[in-house]
Amino acid sequence: MIKVGIIGSTGYAGEELVRILTGHRQAEVVWYGSRSYIDKKYYQVYQNMFQIVEDVCRDDDLAELADQVDVIFTATPQGFLAGLLTEEILSKVKIVDLSADFRIKDVAVYEKWYGIEHKSPQFLPEAVYGLCEINRDKITSSTRLVANPGCYTTCSILTAYPLVKEGLIDLSTLIIDAKSGTSGAGRGAKVPNLFCEVNENIKAYGVASHRHTPEIEEQLGYAGGGQVALSFTPHLVPMNRGILVTEYASLRRKEDGSLPSYEEIKAVYDKYYGKEKFVRVLEKGACPETRWVEGSNYVDVNFVIDERTGRIIMMGALDNLVKGAAGQAVQNMNLLFGLEESEGLDLVPCFP
Repeated sequence: MIKVGIIGSTGYAGEELVRILTGHRQAEVVWYGSRSYIDKKYYQVYQNMFQIVEDVCRDDDLAELADQVDVIFTATPQGFLAGLLTEEILSKVKIVDLSADFRIKDVAVYEKWYGIEHKSPQFLPEAVYGLCEINRDKITSSTRLVANPGCYTTCSILTAYPLVKEGLIDLSTLIIDAKSGTSGAGRGAKVPNLFCEVNENIKAYGVASHRHTPEIEEQLGYAGGGQVALSFTPHLVPMNRGILVTEYASLRRKEDGSLPSYEEIKAVYDKYYGKEKFVRVLEKGACPETRWVEGSNYVDVNFVIDERTGRIIMMGALDNLVKGAAGQAVQNMNLLFGLEESEGLDLVPCFP
């Protein structure tokens, strides 16, 4: 049985980790870390865990935890793990980090976008970007540190990745319009996230400055074989869960000047995702919707070719707390320990 410790277990992503791992046959949570609720019963923080989790919340002592578990999930703000990580800790335990501390390889880029100093850049070269459908072969039993991707980035990258990889779109024209439910902002009390501020409203935020932008650019740059600069605009919508992205790009024309056909584009998506359990390429004409992935580890993707403009509209939807955070983290843990990748993640989307 894999012993699991969760630092930040009382945040939304942390609670989702607890929920998923209660159904995992090969893992057991033995440390519920929480800076705000030390010595409080976990179910007293989340009443849905009454008679399911009897443990009390403990502190976030990373060094002590490393001696007691096989893997640590850090569902913490940016800067936490980077500020505490040492070679001694990594020599004892595997870490799946849900923050952005080890997602971006260029320290200068990280410090520019996040506005903080990176305290342990020496571990960046070995950190594996844990987008399983793309980097599965790099996540092995010898991997010590996994940088779990962000929710917007997971959806944005997977939606466009096949076409970027095959060079079918002009990356200089890529525009990503994204929308997220309010749980993506975390559980902390913030005026912009209050009911009266969010209900009956939709708004753009982080315009031309959202922190997930360089992460998307870096990963699509690897896929496309060069640097990428794109426009990414997130929006907050009045729902609990879900990410929906709509991406626009110019298609590269064939030698005869014609656009790729629907069948040709569909064949490319099937080439990359046809055997993937958690990425579902929808039937022609079906648009991804957040309600059809809620509570699950699935990503639904599809596309429409706009013959009039020569552009393609790519669409993707996922649950930001599952595939966009905790579910993907468990998927990474399964790979680290040589388990079936879907263990604990056979979650049927919940509707209504």
